[in-house]
Amino acid sequence: MLPDKCSVTEEGKQCVNPPEFIVSIVSDNDEYMVGLTCQKHKRIVSGKIGILQNEGKMHDGKVSFSPVKAVGTDCVHGDADDFVQIDMTHPKN
Repeated sequence: MLPDKCSVTEEGKQCVNPPEFIVSIVSDNDEYMVGLTCQKHKRIVSGKIGILQNEGKMHDGKVSFSPVKAVGTDCVHGDADDFVQIDMTHPKN
């Protein structure tokens, strides 16, 4: 399960947009998930990660944005309302 909102907080307010991308850092054949973001905050998140990497507060590596995808399994069932905020037509960036 993922949170239903983007991870970004601006001026003390949580972004209300649904997450569109899983944000991770790819480094030395490892990948570290660091958050979720919407399209609007993608550039801001990338810049902030770059700053944190330069300060040594986060792993070095390439920032990766993977589109959020709805997944169903035999043990996790969802109805149409569960997937209403996921935009499956979003182009990959």
